[in-house]
Amino acid sequence: MSEFYNLKAKTLQGKDFSFESLKGKTVIIVNTASKCGFTPQYDGLEKLYQKYKNEGLEILGFPCNQFLKQEPGDSKSIDGCLINYGVSFPIFEKIDVNGSKTHPVFKFLKRKLPGIFGNFIKWNFTKFVIDKNGKPLKRFAPITKPEEMETFIKSVL
Repeated sequence: MSEFYNLKAKTLQGKDFSFESLKGKTVIIVNTASKCGFTPQYDGLEKLYQKYKNEGLEILGFPCNQFLKQEPGDSKSIDGCLINYGVSFPIFEKIDVNGSKTHPVFKFLKRKLPGIFGNFIKWNFTKFVIDKNGKPLKRFAPITKPEEMETFIKSVL
C-alpha cells in the first residue's frame, strides 16, 4: 500500500480525514490562501473538480499563512472566501508547508516531488497530482493555472 494512504488531516470543520478514503482516485493537493494574487485559481480548481469528480478526481485544499501572511484568518473567514468562489471540494485546517512545523502531507509531497529549488514550497497554489495508486506524479508551479493542468489530469484519470 502507498505511504500516501497512511496520511491524515483535519478538515476546516475540525473533522479527521483519512487519506485511505482516496484509494482509486486521482488527487490534486494544493496549498491555498484567500488574499493572494493566485486566489482566483479557486475558480479554476472548482471547474476541474465539477468536470471530473464523477471520473474519480478529488481536490484537497490546504490553507497556509506562510507567504506574506496571505491567509491570516481563522476557519470561519477562510470558509467565507471559499463560499465566494463556490468551492465544494474539501478544504483542511490551516497548516505550514515549510519549516519545522510542516504538515506530514507536505513533508511527503516535497520528499516525493521536490521543486526545482529544492525541498520547499515556493508560494501559495503549488499543486501536486497523485495517481489512483497513491503515487505522486507531477508538481505544478503556482503560476500554472488549473485549466492548464486539464490535459494532464485527463490522461491520469
